[in-house]
Amino acid sequence: QEMQFTTLGQNVTALEVDGTFDDCQRLVKQAFMDSELQSNLFLTSANSINIARLIPQSFYYFYGWSRMRNGKTPTVFSVPSGNFGNLTAGLIAKKLGLPIQHFVAATNANDIVPQYLISKRFSPRPSISTISNAMDVGDPSNFARILDLYDNDWARIRQDISGCAFSDSDTRAIMKSTHQQSGYILDPHGAVGLLGIKKYQAENQRGQGVFLETAHPAKFNIVVDEVLSTQLSLPEKLQSFMKGKKLSIKLEAEFSSFKRLLLNENVGRV
Repeated sequence: QEMQFTTLGQNVTALEVDGTFDDCQRLVKQAFMDSELQSNLFLTSANSINIARLIPQSFYYFYGWSRMRNGKTPTVFSVPSGNFGNLTAGLIAKKLGLPIQHFVAATNANDIVPQYLISKRFSPRPSISTISNAMDVGDPSNFARILDLYDNDWARIRQDISGCAFSDSDTRAIMKSTHQQSGYILDPHGAVGLLGIKKYQAENQRGQGVFLETAHPAKFNIVVDEVLSTQLSLPEKLQSFMKGKKLSIKLEAEFSSFKRLLLNENVGRV
């Protein structure tokens, strides 16, 4: 996944930040609020900070629901969650009229939102490193959007969303058992989603469930191969990226450094 971004070159400048996802997101948000940058550059975002990412993502829920065998049976979506953009897209789909009965916010050890759903307290903290590392987020930016969709009403949020968190050992176990039983290879993020729907159905025993996969397992082949004792072959498109030359600028997780680079290098995309 790193090679997909750092080998492009041309008009794409890749920055390698010495920090976490939360550090990167903080830098981007600070850049959006900086008046000097705003007056000199046009800044936008391709991740779920940008509502333009969430709107088309909501279409997947319509497609997924349309493929279910019985549209009249209550449907529950389990969403592996880190920054909570995907789940927010699902909530938008529900607001648009898609008859989703319930959502499961399935996280790894970074359980800030599941804890909120229990305690009513949102308490961001430094992220914890896990094998489902694309979900290692300690301060999910889309939580504010979820609050806005429900007018900050905790009871209404709880009615539509359940939260659950799973350890790396839980994730490894479901990856192994799924592969043994069906031959299907889960990536560690989709595995968390599957754990979420299994937990919900065990406790509620009604409705049909959908869990979301997030990426080809080959993108996380080091984890998958170690857990399943396999040796995944990379798809042809990924192989081409692996042959490229890595081009990136190393950057400390300080806004002053990020701002200087944007102004001096005139990088117009964040």
